[in-house]
Amino acid sequence: MKTNKVVGYLPDERPPFIELILFALQQIVVMFPATVLVALITGFHVSTTIFASGLATLGFILITGKKLPLYYGSSFSYIAAIASIMSAEAFAGYSLNERISVAQFGIVMSGFVSIIAGIIIQKTGKKFIDKVLPPTVTGSIAIIIGLSLAANAMGNAASIPENVAEASQSIATSYAWIIAIVTLISTIIYSVYLKGKLSQLPILFGLFTGYFTALIIGTITGINFVNFSTIESSSILNLPIFTFPKPTWAAVVAIMPIAIATIPESTAHVYQLDTYVNDLAKKKGSTKRYDIENKLGLNLIGDGIADIISGFIGGPAGTNYGENLSTMAISKNFSVPVLIAASIITMIISCFTPLINLIYSIPNAVIGGLSIYLYGVIAAQGITIMMDKGVDMFSSKNLAVIAVILIVGLGGTYNFEGGMIPMFGTELPALATAAIVGILLNLILSFGNEEVEIVSAPVKEENLSNI
Repeated sequence: MKTNKVVGYLPDERPPFIELILFALQQIVVMFPATVLVALITGFHVSTTIFASGLATLGFILITGKKLPLYYGSSFSYIAAIASIMSAEAFAGYSLNERISVAQFGIVMSGFVSIIAGIIIQKTGKKFIDKVLPPTVTGSIAIIIGLSLAANAMGNAASIPENVAEASQSIATSYAWIIAIVTLISTIIYSVYLKGKLSQLPILFGLFTGYFTALIIGTITGINFVNFSTIESSSILNLPIFTFPKPTWAAVVAIMPIAIATIPESTAHVYQLDTYVNDLAKKKGSTKRYDIENKLGLNLIGDGIADIISGFIGGPAGTNYGENLSTMAISKNFSVPVLIAASIITMIISCFTPLINLIYSIPNAVIGGLSIYLYGVIAAQGITIMMDKGVDMFSSKNLAVIAVILIVGLGGTYNFEGGMIPMFGTELPALATAAIVGILLNLILSFGNEEVEIVSAPVKEENLSNI
């Protein structure tokens, strides 16, 4: 009987050099759009943000002892808080770099919140984590993270170049959809049907297919979906603009508390990682158990250190990226050396104008096609968490917690501008609010109920292998 050899890399495995570079480029491609977008929205320097992402990822990996293959990127959770500082009347007379310096102090201080939370979790152990952040909460949060990004994915898929004449915008949008659909379908086909080593590069191959489609359409129609001159500079080498924190209480009050809201998101990523890494280890016949879920405290400490590194040189606050985790799950490549290579290459890219322009030249329609798949996989991983942990979907308590998180998170994201829920005279981020409400509701409903030990339910291999 013919058996298919399982191909993939576990966290402590290193691919050959050429493969390692290709896998690293794949990781860079999926993190780049969101990381750059945060910089553009908040007013931070793009090249500095890119450099900070790579340096913070490297710091995270080293601090966590190369045990957690996660990529650090700019977080959308902090956008409103950072923007409030950047546009505050009190700092209206400040230059751009001075305003960034003020925001940096809040970002650095938010890192200490994550570090303290990580130390507390390390001291209290897994039982405490399971009580405060059970799979009903972490799985639901993963689902809303993926689904809340759906509008971004669809918007990018229909995006056209800014210089298209109004009379041609309708036909340009149709071409954008062709590019996005070709990217999406080709990426899915590559991930499902490619075998062996090639099966680990579906995102990169899908991007190339969409990119060449955009080039062909541009040549035929004259619509420049691919633009190589986003950043105009006479110099090839342009070092990032580094700024340093300026202590201000306003930044601490506005930005520091947001770190609390990112903890459930980070927890969901750790549980997702644990599920997929150990599934791959099992399929490869490895007897080693990768105890990732018990490293949540270490992950939060690493997240905090990464925030401090990023904030200290002029980058936004961030967290480990679901997009990169989805790419790992699809390609079955969880190699830590790949992420180290990705972080180094990212820092190099940020210093060279042609390299930044090459990344910028990827059409939004291509990014949209990839994102439809990647963001959907993030949501699917939330379902996997609940399946793997054997969540009782007939329990009224579990249904209540899941229902409230989903509706508050998704309803708040899509019904209110910027995903900020107006409540009690202030505006609260929808995802963070959903997470906190879900945690509190779960704790309240736990009173008077007997604790039930969570027993992992085996997930069918064919289900995981098709994700």
